[in-house]
Parts: sequence; structure tokens; C-alpha cells
Amino acid sequence: MRVLLLLSSIIVAFLSIAFKDTIITKIELVTTSFYNTNTTTFKDLPLLLPRALYISTKRANMTIPRVIRKAFLAVEQSEGAGARVRRSIGTPQLRNFSPFLMLDHFTIKPGAGFPDHPHRGQETITYLLVGAVDHEDFAGNAGTIEAGDLQFMTAGKGIMHAEMPRQNLDGSANIGMQLWVDLPEKLKKCEPRYRDLRAKEIPNIEIDDEKVHIKIISGQSHGVDSVKELAYTPVWIFDIEIKPGGKIVQNLPEGWNAFAYTLSGSTAFGVGKDKTTIGQYHNVVFEQKGDEVNAEVAEDAKENGHFILVAGLPLDQKVVQYGPFVLNSQEEVYQAMMDFQTHSNGFERAKGWQSEIGKSMIH
Repeated sequence: MRVLLLLSSIIVAFLSIAFKDTIITKIELVTTSFYNTNTTTFKDLPLLLPRALYISTKRANMTIPRVIRKAFLAVEQSEGAGARVRRSIGTPQLRNFSPFLMLDHFTIKPGAGFPDHPHRGQETITYLLVGAVDHEDFAGNAGTIEAGDLQFMTAGKGIMHAEMPRQNLDGSANIGMQLWVDLPEKLKKCEPRYRDLRAKEIPNIEIDDEKVHIKIISGQSHGVDSVKELAYTPVWIFDIEIKPGGKIVQNLPEGWNAFAYTLSGSTAFGVGKDKTTIGQYHNVVFEQKGDEVNAEVAEDAKENGHFILVAGLPLDQKVVQYGPFVLNSQEEVYQAMMDFQTHSNGFERAKGWQSEIGKSMIH
């Protein structure tokens, strides 16, 4: 037996030396592939491997369309100071949909908004569709996003800020989407930061004889990559508009949770007997199984189908949320509330702070 073990050790050592360059090359290829396809990491921080890299593999060129798990209307409600939102994620209809915590389709008219408030433990992604929104925080950061722009905000260990609409001369509302994304437990105490993504930075492509227009906010579509390093938790986001008769097949990382939110028109999702036509203001939740989403608009449709398609890497962790605080245990939530009240552990600069834009609210 000892002789066999000795011979085996010699053989393994020989093979390791003989094929060292091949092994190193393979490792480099895998590493390069990961870094080139991961669109949502920050430098100098732990990387979260996309689930597509460690779930069970399937045969090459085999695609599996995702089917609809459920679709429901996002009912309008009041939020903030006079704002109106259609909330879909974060309601009894859809909870525990990691990494997503909340999705609001907001309408903010003059005199309304989201004055000074705190956050801890999550990221917020704001996509403005109409108008302009100012933001300001206790660290001295301030700016404005306009139609077509996005803001990626990482709350980390704590931030206090305000989000207030510009007062449009014609009195019209500011309209957009805000998505809350959970942070991995090991990053919940990171430093807060912002990343504004301007409309001009977002790749736009046309497919299906220009019947389908895609804004690649985050991720990859039809061989085109988005801007990198937007958020810590891997998320893909696409703004898709389909003309009557148009079709799209959008690949998504396998194993990620995914949904579509319909902004206007009617769009059919799925294939064959699973195809379902969904109207305006609905959240369409897809089954996790599969690696592509199929969508089309009927030839005789009266208007284009317009929707946001989002996919994210599920996080294997407990979520305990109390308002703007999203942690992993009840004790951590209590601590966040205490830290905010005592201006400590990340909330030191909240003491006595008041935003300038918050003061401008019309009462």
C-alpha cells in the first residue's frame, strides 16, 4: 500500500510540473472571463461571484426560456412628503426576492419629495424618466439627475440625505423608478458613496430591424457591455422598448432572480403555451430556472411596449428591515436605530445636519 501511495505521489508531482503552464493558463482564462463579464464590482473590495459561474452547467448552445411565476398590478400609494408611488417589490405581493428589497415607480409633483432621511445596509438605484431630481447628503455630496440619468447610492454603514424634485416651470411631475438592493453582510459597514450614471454614458442598441430599442444600463445585451463598477451586488438592468411586431430574446445569468416592470403598452412575455400578455404598471416575476427572457409586442398593437428588465444575484443571508435600515438580525436593526439617535458609528455627521434642498419644500 505504501509503495502504491509513493508511486501515486510521484505521478501527481510529475504531472503538476509537466502541465504547470497549462494549469496556470486555464486559471488565468477563468479569472479573465470573470472580470470581463462581471459588470457590478468595485475595486479593492471582495468580489461576489455571479451564480452563473458556480451553478450546474448545461450543454453548450442550449437555452431555457424563463416562464412567469406571477404578474401583478403595482397599486399607487402615498410615500414621503406628498409623493405618489406604485410599489411592487416590498409589498405582500412580493417579498423575500433577494437581492431586491423594494421597487417604487414614483411620481413627485411640485411641493412633494423625500426630505432628510437616513439609510443603512442597502443600495438604492434611482432611474429618472421625466424631469429632474436634486440630491444632497450630510457628507457634502450634492447633485442633480435628469431624464435618462441614474444614481447608484451605497448607504453602507450609514448615510443621511434628501431627494427633492426640481420645480418644473410647467408644474409637471417628476417621474422615475427607485430600486432598493440588499448589500452582502460583509459590506454592510462599508463607506457610503454615490455614482451618477449619465444618459450619455449608457450604451443604446437597436435589434430586430430597429423594432426593439435597448438601453444597457447594467449588464450585457447582444454582445454590448454596460459601464462597469456601478454597484456592489451584481445587478443587470435594461430599459427596453418594442414597436408593434418586434421581438427580443434577452440572455440573463442563470440562477439570478429576475423581473420586468411594464411602463407602458402591452407586452407578451414567454414562449408557446407559457406566453402571457401583460399590461401597464405590472411587475412580472420570472422563475429562477432558465437563462433568457422572451418578449414581444403584437403586430396590431396600438402602441409600443415599454418595460424595465432587471436581474440580480440572490444573497444567501437573512434580511431584517425596519424602514430605511436593512440588516441581518434584529439586534443589528436596534443598533442602527440607536446609532442614528446618538449620532454614532457612521451617523456622526447627522447631528444638527439639515439639507438645503429639504428646506425648499413648499408647505
